[in-house]
Amino acid sequence: MTDTNITEAQENEATGTYGTASVSGVELRVKPANEWRPSYMRALRQGDYDTWAAGVLHEDDVQTFIDLDPTFDEINEFTSAAMETTGDTAGKSSGRAARSRSTRKR
Repeated sequence: MTDTNITEAQENEATGTYGTASVSGVELRVKPANEWRPSYMRALRQGDYDTWAAGVLHEDDVQTFIDLDPTFDEINEFTSAAMETTGDTAGKSSGRAARSRSTRKR
C-alpha cells in the first residue's frame, strides 16, 4: 500500500538531507540552510557562486548549476526558494523574543 500524500519531511528523508529548488527552470538538490557553513555564506555574499554551490548543492548538481550560469536575480530567487523548501533560514538566529510591555494604565 502506498500513500500518495508524502510529507515534505518524508521526501527530504528519502532523498537524504536535501531539499529542492529550481534555477533557470532546472530543479537542483540543496542542503537545508541550517547546514550551510559560514564559509558558504561568505562565498555567497562575496559573489563566489561556484564555491557556494560546491558547499550547499548535491555533488551531482554543482556542475549543472555552474553550466546554467544563472543571473543574479535567478540566484537570489533560487537561494530564497531553497531556504523556504528546507524550512530553514540561513544566518538567522531565533534569539530572544522582544519583551512585551503592558499597555494597561496604572
